[in-house]
Parts: sequence; structure tokens; C-alpha cells
Amino acid sequence: MELKKAIKESFVQLTNVLDQLNDEEYTTVSANLSGATIGQHMRHVVEMYQCLLSGYQAGVVCYDQRKRDIAIETSKEFARNLLQQLTDSIDLENKDLLLISYFGDEASVQIDLPTNYYRELMYNLEHSVHHMALMKVGLKEFSIAEVSENFGVASSTIQYKKHVHSNIHTH
Repeated sequence: MELKKAIKESFVQLTNVLDQLNDEEYTTVSANLSGATIGQHMRHVVEMYQCLLSGYQAGVVCYDQRKRDIAIETSKEFARNLLQQLTDSIDLENKDLLLISYFGDEASVQIDLPTNYYRELMYNLEHSVHHMALMKVGLKEFSIAEVSENFGVASSTIQYKKHVHSNIHTH
């Protein structure tokens, strides 16, 4: 399935970033990321997928109840291992899920939405791309790590750029 292939490719890209950073760079605060670190963005991406997978069996997903495991944002080796675990775990069948989220002052309003596993995989991929784009900003600030020009760019944007580029050269 192309969706799972795209997700696994994003995990490869994230792993490539980890391979280029030392633990200090991974945890360095970035002014351009509003005081966040590459590690914090990595943790967020990893935990969203973990949350989806942990809710799969029961059929209930609540991203608001992520663990927020500091070890993911402080140890690139731990993050790398989790990315590999996710790669090995996402090949599940589609099934209906219930998405639970909390809103309002003090998150007191619960909203339940019907969804499905593939829809949530798509959401997580798009969400990952957003955080990868932020990571790219942090990486450029510190002049560390080389990433592809498509790192953190949505598939639709890549296709649009190809289309525009091909039209420029054919007209």
C-alpha cells in the first residue's frame, strides 16, 4: 500500500537525520523553533504513531493521552529504535476506530469521532511532514545535517512543483 510505503520512507528520512546528529545537537534549543529541540519534534512524531498503534486493538485512539516520554527527545538512539519498531508495526489491516479528543477550557469537552486506521495513518503522515518541516528549520539554524529538498514537504506540494516545472519547460 502506497500510504504505508510513504510512512516508512518518512521513517527512513527521520532516521537519516538522527544518524547525522550527536545527542547534544539533538537536544539543542532552537530559537527558530520557539525554544523547542529537534528531539522534541521527533518525540511528538513518534508518540502520535505509538498512540495510534496502542489504540488499534481496542479500537479507540486518543492522541491527547500520549506518554510524552522524555527519553525519546533526549536520546537519538532510543528514537531510532522506536522508529524501527514503528516501521515493523504499521502493517495492520484497516478497521473502524473511535477517535477521542478533548477541547475547551481545561480540556473538559470530550469529542468522539468515528474514523478508521488508514485515515489515522494518513493524518499521522501529514502531521509528521509538518513536524519534519519544522525540524528542517532547526537543522538549518544550526547548520547541521543534510536533508533532501523534499524533507518536510507534502506529497501534493512535490507533485505541484513537478507539474509547474514541467509546464515551464514545455511552453
